[in-house]
Amino acid sequence: MIVAARRILFRGWVMLAYLAIFAPVVMIVTISFFQQEIVSFPPDGLTLRWYWNAWQRPEFARGFVSSLQIAALATAIGVPIGTAAALALVRSSLPGRGAFNSLLLGPLAVPGVVAGAALYMFYVRTENFLDQDITATLGGLIAAHTLLTIPWTVRLVAASLQGLDRAAEEAAANLGARPFTVFRRITLPMMRPGIVAASMFSFIQSFENLDLTMLLVGPGRSTLPVAMLSYLEFRIDPTLAAVATVQILLVGILMAVTDHFVKLSRVI
Repeated sequence: MIVAARRILFRGWVMLAYLAIFAPVVMIVTISFFQQEIVSFPPDGLTLRWYWNAWQRPEFARGFVSSLQIAALATAIGVPIGTAAALALVRSSLPGRGAFNSLLLGPLAVPGVVAGAALYMFYVRTENFLDQDITATLGGLIAAHTLLTIPWTVRLVAASLQGLDRAAEEAAANLGARPFTVFRRITLPMMRPGIVAASMFSFIQSFENLDLTMLLVGPGRSTLPVAMLSYLEFRIDPTLAAVATVQILLVGILMAVTDHFVKLSRVI
């Protein structure tokens, strides 16, 4: 009897946790179909005009393309760097690995606004020293977003490496395979789940980042989150809910496709 009561109580807490997680998502998706401009309950009716309004706004299209470009480049740069760092931290016997690990994972603990302000001041000092524009440039923004991707990659790839059985690598080495061949034919395929998961999370983190980006984005260039914030300064209607719904759909599709090829539950 007591065991059954505990099981029911545990399931109740789990349901409450799922409700707290998914309630905002359900609310945003629902509001995106409201007919009235000022959100109120119950809705006057349902419509798709806010999706059409978002489609007609050029700033959202430009922001989407910029976010896609920056996230793709930052992921392409940061994931290989983070993978190499994770491999060195897990497989090498370098002194001070704990300190290096904390340093690489540090950006996960720093608030985005603080990191953005620090990077902005660093860029300004570097510009004065090199006499080269860095602040408010595409290259500077990609470099900042790369710093977002490296900690996720180190964390996920390191977790993947720690769970690998090294028997196959040792067998290949004993049979005469060179270290690079062992890495390319044995280690790298076994690391694939962690690398794919790191790529997905890095892309999402970069694509949806706002707090760091809004301090570094330049005039005439805007990412999708910054475009949404700018739109909110002048109008409050379900258009933003429609844009957010499309973002949620894209992220959900990305996670579903990734999980189809690499089981994320084994890595995360």
